[in-house]
Amino acid sequence: MRFVDEYRGEPEARRLFAALRRDTTRPWTLMEVCGGQTHTLIRSGIDRMLPAEITLVHGPGCPVCVTPLELIDRALAIARRPEVIFTSFGDMLRVPGSQTDLFAVKSAGGDVRMVYSPLDAVKLAAKHPDREVVFFAVGFETTAPPNAMAVWQARQMGLANFSILTSHVLVPPAMEAILGSPVNRVQAFLAAGHVCAIMGFWEYEPIAERFRVPIVVTGFEPLDLLQGIHMAVRALEAGRHGVENQYARAVTREGNLPAQRLVTEVFEPCDRKWRGIGEIPASGLRLRAAYAGFDAERRFEVGHLTAEESPLCIAGEVLQGLKRPHECAAFGRECTPERPLGAPMVSSEGACAAYFRYGRSS
Repeated sequence: MRFVDEYRGEPEARRLFAALRRDTTRPWTLMEVCGGQTHTLIRSGIDRMLPAEITLVHGPGCPVCVTPLELIDRALAIARRPEVIFTSFGDMLRVPGSQTDLFAVKSAGGDVRMVYSPLDAVKLAAKHPDREVVFFAVGFETTAPPNAMAVWQARQMGLANFSILTSHVLVPPAMEAILGSPVNRVQAFLAAGHVCAIMGFWEYEPIAERFRVPIVVTGFEPLDLLQGIHMAVRALEAGRHGVENQYARAVTREGNLPAQRLVTEVFEPCDRKWRGIGEIPASGLRLRAAYAGFDAERRFEVGHLTAEESPLCIAGEVLQGLKRPHECAAFGRECTPERPLGAPMVSSEGACAAYFRYGRSS
């Protein structure tokens, strides 16, 4: 299959591992930003085959994982209302709030439905004018365009019964927060290719310059990641900083300009709280005033709800690359995919889920 099989070949992998062993002379710590990349690295065993000098840590690139606990509680409160059809992608349904999850609300009689596109939720609103249809709009820049399109289309169609519960977060401010932390250990980033397919990588250039780090835009197949790691290590060894693009088959510097224009029309930047990390300035998106009527938090008056994290969960430290999942005392004990304490254990892109699934206990 084009653009799949050729990025999984063993001969090229052996060549890249040999190049890494040859070119790595000092210890380096790299962070992959995307949870999908984390799963590829763990599933393929790349993390165990790299030279001992290279340490991989896992970043906050799982949007489900960084959705604040109180926002999930707000989703649960809305989903319990009898007049609401609450829609979401499947990966949010088992993410725990402070007491329960959306699956439990559904089993108790709530009308909670999994959809494959926010436009499916728009269609439901058109089909059920007597019901309030809410879509849980979670994600990085990758999912912002379709969510913006759903709101834009709902307004065009005059659907007064459609709204979104927004938890959009942005990658560049999170990278700056990690690099600016006094306990930061990250020396280079593998940036998420799908985010950059939308936004380009021009936003990363000032970050690379300010913090003097290499940032390599990287794809998701094993050879993509090996090549991205090699590019980052070569830059580190040479003392270079800046942005390089491994994922050139899908990413340009400018990105998808029509998608960016739509996102800018519907959303505006805002401060956003990240689960386990805290508030990061200008790291989120909210609906602009012209589209505020589609804001589910305002419509259902749930903005006052707050919640506290489990004291056993170290998801915040995992998401910042300060610890690995198996270093959590609750990992595999109090916290499992069947009984998760935090979102990284249940999300399909969560680092804890990857470690549990592929037996990384040390």
